[in-house]
Amino acid sequence: MKPLLLVVLLGCLAAVLAAPAAKVRWCVKSDQELRKCTDLAAASEAFSCVRKENTLECIIAIKASEADAITVDGGDVYTAGLNNYDLHPIIAEDYGETSDTCYYAVAVVKKGTGFGIRDLGGKKSCHTGLGKSAGWNIPIGTLISQNILQWAGIEDKPIEEAAVSTFFQASCAPGATRGSKLCELCKGDCSRSQREPYYDYSGAFQCLVEDAGEVAFVKHLTVPDSEKSNYELLCLDNTRATIDSYKTCHLARVPAHAVITRKDPELAKLIWESLSGVQNFNLFSSEAYGPAKDLMFKDSTQKLVPVPPNTDSFLYLGADYVSIIHSLRKEQSTGPESTSIRWCAVGHAETAKCDMWSINSVTEDTASVECQNAPTVEDCFKKIMRKEADAMAVDGGQVYTAGKCGLVPAMVEQYQQELCGSSPDTASSYYAVAVVKKSSGVTWANLQGKKSCHTGIGRTAGWNIPMGHIYAQTKNCQFDTFFSSGCAPGAEANSPFCRECKGSGKAVGDEAKCKASAEEQYYGYAGAFRCLVEGAGDVAFIKHSIVSENSDGNGPDWARGVNSADYQLICPGKDPVPVEDFVSCHLAAVPAHAVVTRPDVRDKVVRILQDQQTKFGTDGSDSTFRMFQSTNGKNLLFKDSTKCLQEVTSGKTYDQFLGQEYMNAMSSLRQCADTASDLEKSCTFHACQQP
Repeated sequence: MKPLLLVVLLGCLAAVLAAPAAKVRWCVKSDQELRKCTDLAAASEAFSCVRKENTLECIIAIKASEADAITVDGGDVYTAGLNNYDLHPIIAEDYGETSDTCYYAVAVVKKGTGFGIRDLGGKKSCHTGLGKSAGWNIPIGTLISQNILQWAGIEDKPIEEAAVSTFFQASCAPGATRGSKLCELCKGDCSRSQREPYYDYSGAFQCLVEDAGEVAFVKHLTVPDSEKSNYELLCLDNTRATIDSYKTCHLARVPAHAVITRKDPELAKLIWESLSGVQNFNLFSSEAYGPAKDLMFKDSTQKLVPVPPNTDSFLYLGADYVSIIHSLRKEQSTGPESTSIRWCAVGHAETAKCDMWSINSVTEDTASVECQNAPTVEDCFKKIMRKEADAMAVDGGQVYTAGKCGLVPAMVEQYQQELCGSSPDTASSYYAVAVVKKSSGVTWANLQGKKSCHTGIGRTAGWNIPMGHIYAQTKNCQFDTFFSSGCAPGAEANSPFCRECKGSGKAVGDEAKCKASAEEQYYGYAGAFRCLVEGAGDVAFIKHSIVSENSDGNGPDWARGVNSADYQLICPGKDPVPVEDFVSCHLAAVPAHAVVTRPDVRDKVVRILQDQQTKFGTDGSDSTFRMFQSTNGKNLLFKDSTKCLQEVTSGKTYDQFLGQEYMNAMSSLRQCADTASDLEKSCTFHACQQP
């Protein structure tokens, strides 16, 4: 039996080796698109085609693993990202210098028709499709936000009904209910497919060309060059402009169409490599399949760009666009607005302290502080961006990332009691320093090849500042080749920067090892110093006060017996100095930790925190809880050295808060692409998402 079994196994192995590579099954929605896809499959064996009736059927097929990919617009990126489908964007269309991975949503009218955007009531409208970005979400959302179209919310009447019965005389919005006024101007079956001649950009424009409608909501590249002189754009100030004036006359700038698929990194890689490998076939032309346009990809696409890893639909579309979609789907808010703020805690120890804070903040049966939690700071940022949480206190490097994602600094920690009553402009700063054991002989000049201890990846004193110095010195982004190993919580598990981390101290199954949370014993300022004390590293990058706070009888159990005189500071171009000489030997003076939040709740966060510190601050009236003390860990929620929180001047942006020196260091460090987190890359992927 054994020889027979071996033959069978060898036969199976040969079959596997001989099997062709997996094909990307592209979902198409029309006969013309199927023709183009079939021609692509003939030109590249990496593809096959799956025919469905519409975009939603394609989304369902991809979710069910019956297809793999389709290119969709922002409204459908949003739909695909909902929990019941859980798809995400992996590749964006790039439309060239005019707009990169964004485009302008515009309202096009015939020249000389004499009305402005505020006069659209009673007009006939052409839309690319119900729920699509330029054709529906942006124009209808804009008309509502500008109070041009009156709508009291879904409890009043559905937005579709409101848009028709109280605003447009008639419309073609493919995908709407057949027989409704939204389908009245349509030429075919009013479906979101090529069976409806007025579907999509070219269709909505054709609806205007043929005088079925008086305004077409499309993207800025829709009108052919030969036709531009006959058409104009409607501007938000109720004027008109030429078709090429879209940069100053548009409804919104929105993220480009994207390829969506299941959340599977290997599948995403296969799709990208398959598309990148296409030769002798123009992905971005539908000319051979006319009169249809924009088949599989938009014809105006210049190239495809991979989306940063772990970018979900919310991060791809951005908070502003998602809020427009929510406003179109929302129900009227019920009851008064919450009087509390939701604080985001990272890890068990912070959550426990936050729960105590919440309990103590209750007045008249209502808590001023409620608690949310997440495994990492950046997961908290996502919750704040999504309005699932409101605020948290973070270090300067994290203020930088938060700022890139649209959050703002609201309050800043002050570490000097005598400055607590002064103006916000006296906000604390601290020194980022490099600490070594005096007996080690380690200097800045011989630092290469040593083991390093960091507060965490992306943090100010522990990562951004020292690595900025090292990059300026070496012009080499491979930091893991500069240091032999180390502990930098938040690094990839297989990185040399996780090798020396300690974890939670559990004997088996320690999932906390190298995690950017208090569960990792070498996380944060005190953790990085402990890493040095216990011999896991040769240098610790921390803030100037940490050695004194954890030596000479101060600090937790592990710091017992630590003598500050056994440590010294190193810095570029100098000999080592005693740890108290940080003013003469430091890597940078950096801003204090700050509370970050969304701009829309900034004032509420400040008001509640000012009230809370009156009760629970250093001089608080209530002794049952202290905001700036940690019992089961260090620096939980706030730094333990905080004396008070000071308001950051209203309107001050994250870059103004961090200061030019810090921003220069960050822009230098960002020459190394890998120094930006996945979240920061997602938040800065589109130029149109930047302020």
